[in-house]
Amino acid sequence: MKVVFHASNSLEAHLVLGLLSQVGIQGVINGEYLQGAMGELPVFGLVTVLVSEKDFREASEVIADWQQTYVA
Repeated sequence: MKVVFHASNSLEAHLVLGLLSQVGIQGVINGEYLQGAMGELPVFGLVTVLVSEKDFREASEVIADWQQTYVA
């Protein structure tokens, strides 16, 4: 498994995972439960989306397209 996306939070990670799922790419979210353990400290990059190495390139392209279209 390879990290394809560093999310700001759990919600963003689930959004990206759902986006990948729509095009047939399976993945997992890692670190989403660490946010609560950090208290009030800023935590960025702890929540990641991982995909298999064979899907990494396609997943990266899907995420890049999404970011260009919907993320300002």
